[in-house]
Amino acid sequence: MPDSAVDVQIEHVSQVFREQGRPLAALDNINLTIAPGEFISLVGPSGCGKSTLLRLVAGLQAPTTGQIRLAGQPPDGLRTRKQIGWMAQQPALLPWRTVLENVRLPLQVNRQARPAPTSPEELLAMVGLPEFARAYPATLSGGMQQRVALARVLAIGASLWLMDEPFAALDELTRETLAGELLTIWRQFRPTVIWVTHHLAEAVRLSDRVIILSPRPGHICGAIRISLPRPRDDTGPEFQAILREARRVMEVRSGT
Repeated sequence: MPDSAVDVQIEHVSQVFREQGRPLAALDNINLTIAPGEFISLVGPSGCGKSTLLRLVAGLQAPTTGQIRLAGQPPDGLRTRKQIGWMAQQPALLPWRTVLENVRLPLQVNRQARPAPTSPEELLAMVGLPEFARAYPATLSGGMQQRVALARVLAIGASLWLMDEPFAALDELTRETLAGELLTIWRQFRPTVIWVTHHLAEAVRLSDRVIILSPRPGHICGAIRISLPRPRDDTGPEFQAILREARRVMEVRSGT
């Protein structure tokens, strides 16, 4: 386990927003401990607070109640040291910069970032794009753009990856291919990962644990630990049994 991986402690976290002057509860009393280097997925119905919880962990906003600790300190500490990597559905690449320049960007903008032990050129090779270093984002497919976004996250050597449905806009085959490549990279760098997805099979395929949130206000209504060796066979009986159990928990808790 690399010493850069961090633990995540979420204690009695609730989040309430104001909408047209009225309170809107998004999260209710979330308690979750994530071990250093663990890969967890957050699943649940739309609007249950998955992305909100991710933003709280990133320190982009403060919880209404409760606290979050990353390696024993508030999220701002890790964020200030540029040790939190973020990927979303849109890769957010700068169109006027080449692929390689986009990967280098975090190191140029964030002087406090600790560079990964691997160069940007080597990172592009890791995500399968070494020959596209001088290409521009507009010439790449959606899957290739997300590969660039992943290399950009890797460039700062982040110890915590927060992934907000990064493959949601991709076709199924590309999605599965990238998920397999991401796992290979995760095993090499072994950061702590919180992955948000609506895709239950994807969560079971990738994760050490699947955390199931209830409908809004989201609270943890189930946690399924997955000990199957990777890569996982989606068609195997053990995988399907875990998938059925996760679906059962979601259906019971959502009342469907």
